Amino acid sequence: MGAPALSEQLVEQWADRSWRLNNLYYIQDKLGEVVLFRLNDAQKTLLKDLHFLNIILKARQMGFSTFILILALDCCLFNSNFAAGLVADTIDNAKGLLKRIKFAYERLPVEIKAAVPIKTDNAYEVELCNGSGIEVGVSLRSGTKNFIHVSEYGKICAKAPDKAKEIKSGTLNTIASRQLVFIESTAEGRAGDFYDKTQQARGMADAKRVLGDLDYRFHFFAWWRDPTYQATSEHLITEEDEKYFDGLLTEEGIRLTDPQKWWYAAKKVEQGDDMWKEYPSTPDEAFKAARDGAYFAKEMRALRQREKIGAFPFVPGIAVDTFWDFGLGDTQTIWLHQLVAGENRFVGYFEDSGMGLGHYFNWLEKWRAARNATWGQHYAPHDVDHRRQTTTSGQAETIKTMASGLGYTFETVERNPDKVNSVQGIRTKLPGCAFDEAGCSKGIIHLENYSRDWDEKLGVWRNHPRHDEHSHGADAFMVFSDGYKVPSTMTSVPEPEEDWVV
Repeated sequence: MGAPALSEQLVEQWADRSWRLNNLYYIQDKLGEVVLFRLNDAQKTLLKDLHFLNIILKARQMGFSTFILILALDCCLFNSNFAAGLVADTIDNAKGLLKRIKFAYERLPVEIKAAVPIKTDNAYEVELCNGSGIEVGVSLRSGTKNFIHVSEYGKICAKAPDKAKEIKSGTLNTIASRQLVFIESTAEGRAGDFYDKTQQARGMADAKRVLGDLDYRFHFFAWWRDPTYQATSEHLITEEDEKYFDGLLTEEGIRLTDPQKWWYAAKKVEQGDDMWKEYPSTPDEAFKAARDGAYFAKEMRALRQREKIGAFPFVPGIAVDTFWDFGLGDTQTIWLHQLVAGENRFVGYFEDSGMGLGHYFNWLEKWRAARNATWGQHYAPHDVDHRRQTTTSGQAETIKTMASGLGYTFETVERNPDKVNSVQGIRTKLPGCAFDEAGCSKGIIHLENYSRDWDEKLGVWRNHPRHDEHSHGADAFMVFSDGYKVPSTMTSVPEPEEDWVV
């Protein structure tokens, strides 16, 4: 028995991708009901604004994963030898993506399934008889792909940086030139490859630069763009909520309806501190939320809410203390601190790697001279007393001795043998701190992202810190929390009424 005959009208309809995406595919909706997939407004916008490489920062449950999966299936059905790859944070989630594609395929018209039957079907791959196929995994290295979808890349970068590195070096290098890539995620802190790619793409968009084949187009979809995020009944709007909504209007030009405000206020009660991350109103807001597992998430968020992370520059006439962490062949970090009217202010941060001590003292001297500053006390961990080979005398000297010869006298701070206690010490001290965001931007990012290690096998956060690019900045701050002493001769200096110009 031959394949069913196709009418000219049907062939014409199937040649129209827009018609296909709104009339051919069935999915399960949020309630588990089987419904015909139709593009919502956000999905239509994404389809209209597609570039070869696309990075999508979004609020939760806006349907982008579903749209991308349907588009992958559509490309495979209506193109021969088209290779699509889907990547998720776990192999079970990756298999789940493929199941959703199979669900849509099984409910296609019989004429399409007869014309493009499945040749290979397993938990990791679907291959069609036209040579096209869809492969899933936590990373993909084999073959060349025409279509890549990386789901929740922000969470992968936060929880499993090694896995994110493999996706970056493996999966994203399988894509053929001028083919389709979708990297989509909610935000997860201001660090990692998803954050970096997002910032680069935003910068190009803000500069209105013409995108090349290897540039990512930035797409942002706020919660208020979804018409379903509205409440049908009134909800209490707090004074804090009103201030937030007023700020959106005056600073961003975002005018919300009352039902949208009611929905947001109610959802915020449920989500708490995760609201910025899961339902952002602006791109900047999305990355203000602390990432999962971060030790100082609550404290850093509270400082931002109290506007203690902002413009707190150097104040002339007050001594500047430094707090160090020495990395042997690794990153060395320095926090610069002033005590202003009883408040611990951090006015500068510096880090580098692979450089001798003189490099850091030269930087400090330039910083001091530019402001006519006076040094207070220099604090360092116990390894300041370790001996290192010098390039001048050829003899082993301690860092403290070498520094003293350059005019810097260090006080040794003994490391707390229990890292958890040091973490708790920072939590205790942070509420009394303020940070100059311009001078300490990197250090702030390190404190916001210093986190527990993730146990991939058990799917839980371990009770000890992860050693990564954020560790040294946090360790130097532990030198402050473990060892700083207010000078006994300290006299009260009034806080300046106006910002100092430096």
